[in-house]
Amino acid sequence: MIIAIASGKGGTGKTTVATNLALSVNEGNVWLLDCDVEEPNCHIFLNPKIERTKKVRVFTPVVNEEKCTACGECGKLCQYSAIVSLKTKPLVFPGLCHGCRGCMLVCPEGAISEGYREVGVVEKGSVQKIDFVHGKLKVGEVMSPPLIRSVKKSVAGDGLIIIDSPPGTSCPVIESIKESDYVVLVTEPTPFGLNDLRLAVDMVRELEIPFGVVINRADIGDAGVLDYCKSEEIPVLLEIPNDRRVAEAYSRGELMIDALPEYKQHFKNLLKTIAVEATA
Repeated sequence: MIIAIASGKGGTGKTTVATNLALSVNEGNVWLLDCDVEEPNCHIFLNPKIERTKKVRVFTPVVNEEKCTACGECGKLCQYSAIVSLKTKPLVFPGLCHGCRGCMLVCPEGAISEGYREVGVVEKGSVQKIDFVHGKLKVGEVMSPPLIRSVKKSVAGDGLIIIDSPPGTSCPVIESIKESDYVVLVTEPTPFGLNDLRLAVDMVRELEIPFGVVINRADIGDAGVLDYCKSEEIPVLLEIPNDRRVAEAYSRGELMIDALPEYKQHFKNLLKTIAVEATA
């Protein structure tokens, strides 16, 4: 089973849910993938032993100006303006390139060849019974989906896969959660939490993936999130109280279930609930 942990906004507790859920699994292989490659932080709480590091490169067009006739066919094809010809030799903007290689195919002179640029690294390791993988996007790089795909491809063998997704509802999130069997949307009971939860719900429904909601700091704010979930028939999988001890453990870089063992059963029950909901 692949379980993705997502949220409509940052700071709701995705990493808290992902890491504690992974360490609450009693049996079988467990993979934890931190796909929030712009700001990965699962490693802060798990302290995994990193055993392998791989650089990730993506395609970038290279123009041979001696062959180029400035016909402009490459620029006409590219929907992202990664290569532009204004009746001159083409200008290439590597950060905008999505790697389709269409410019190579349409060039009548064969003036475009394959080049590559590094977008980040994938690090793979382990901690306790968990196989751990995360990506680190290169500073200044704007294209995170290729690195997210590389993180997901690092899984080898069977087992439960838990994905800590980036926040929001944009392309990196969709790249992280697609092909998942179930999505857990983490939110908080505030007007901002409700607004962004609505956006996340629309996204997951569009992808047609079963999902449920975890409400973090459930005893603050108002009842808007609960009312919304009830009206939309969205299952509330778990409510985590606003416990000061949890915040103190988090500030020390400690896992909730290590600092407060009584919470471990809550995450075990969450996993059982997800298994039932995913097959319903």
